[in-house]
Amino acid sequence: MSWHASLSLDYTLESGRSVVRHAHHGPLRVLQSLYPEGDATCCNVLVHPPGGLVGGDTLDLRVAVGSAAHGLITTPGATRFYGSSGARAVQRTRLRLEAGARLEWLPLETILYSGCQAENQLSFELAPGAELIGWDVTALGLPHADKPFVAGRFCQHIEMPGVWLERGLLDAADTRLLSSPLGLAGQHCLASIFFAAGSPLGRERRKLALDGARRLLQGHALQASAGATSPNPQLLVLRVLAPQVEPAMDLLKQVWAAWRQSLWNKAAVQPRIWAM
Repeated sequence: MSWHASLSLDYTLESGRSVVRHAHHGPLRVLQSLYPEGDATCCNVLVHPPGGLVGGDTLDLRVAVGSAAHGLITTPGATRFYGSSGARAVQRTRLRLEAGARLEWLPLETILYSGCQAENQLSFELAPGAELIGWDVTALGLPHADKPFVAGRFCQHIEMPGVWLERGLLDAADTRLLSSPLGLAGQHCLASIFFAAGSPLGRERRKLALDGARRLLQGHALQASAGATSPNPQLLVLRVLAPQVEPAMDLLKQVWAAWRQSLWNKAAVQPRIWAM
């Protein structure tokens, strides 16, 4: 039996407080709103009770952030794409930010189990003045549990229309891509963190953020397999390859904290769910 689930979240600023209204269909829910930083930022945790996706499953998430509102979205655990007999499992996320809105899209990792047929789509549209910090972390199998990614296919699509498009296909049979020094070099985790803006970022603001990210790379265990760049005046991206999720997530959390401080003048307050 396939699960088809959808969830919409709508953030608005009301009397200085960011609030969210939501509607769902199927097994995809949002927990109560939390305010660890005060009223300005609304923090929500998405929950998918089945715990993963199998062939034929679809998760459809839509997030809208109104003018001047600020939302932060995370998850309590990894998203899992399990093995399939042939049908695809699809996770589709669309983010839309109005003028002056802010959103932090910070789900925990996606794990590709061997034999999965999976597609992960993330797209976001930002009005002038809107800004987004997001990340994406993908783990290939569970090699330390002796469950490597040796079969299956995964399609990744990340897009900011007219500004940025990344689309790639990972096939477990493509050993040249997975093992070559020109590909993933045998690493089991690939991750990106990005800062996207609805208006071009000033040169000094971009330089400050990139310099901060590059300083964090110096001396980090992953410095040889990570890099930060600004491919467009509206975008900053740091990409990393890692042998497993933990060091990649450690780096992304450090960069998230640095960008939050340098670009928004806000100290990083980690969601409590990350420590559980």
